[in-house]
Amino acid sequence: MNLSELSFAELQDLHAKIATAIEQQQAAEKAEAKKQILELVKLHGLSLDDVLSKATATVRKPVEAKYKNPNDESQTWTGRGRKPVWVQALLDEGFSLEDLAI
Repeated sequence: MNLSELSFAELQDLHAKIATAIEQQQAAEKAEAKKQILELVKLHGLSLDDVLSKATATVRKPVEAKYKNPNDESQTWTGRGRKPVWVQALLDEGFSLEDLAI
């Protein structure tokens, strides 16, 4: 088929037919993929919730505090990141990190 020999109307008609064929093919491929996924889920004894849940992601537990303020035990620090103001103030007063260790 030589496209340059087609009229404008024929090209538009061809374009519409191609767009329809693409949509139909895409729908058929999606349906086949869905079928294959469901077969795999059944084969391995999973539910869709098992497959789609984010619970399988690694859950990090919070880092425990290593230091606490002797004057206010509600203030703690894990030792990671920037030193809290209260830690720096106590260090400036002559305390060491070992003095603040839990």
